[in-house]
Amino acid sequence: MKKIKLIWDFRGPDAAKIAEHHEIHLKEYINLEKISLNITGNEIINELYAIAFMVVAQENMIAVRDALKPHRGELYIE
Repeated sequence: MKKIKLIWDFRGPDAAKIAEHHEIHLKEYINLEKISLNITGNEIINELYAIAFMVVAQENMIAVRDALKPHRGELYIE
């Protein structure tokens, strides 16, 4: 099964806090929609740039993308 990492980019002095908070909402969405994969996270790239992400199965990607509007996506390799 191919997995896709959906990514939300946050920039500015509060980027890290926003990305951390956004991950909470991603987890809530996973529970609400009963999505089988439960992989989320947030990463601080530098002091003004951070990301939040969730990993979905390729067959679920379009529905999740349309619902949550990520900024970008990439192939997820474990």
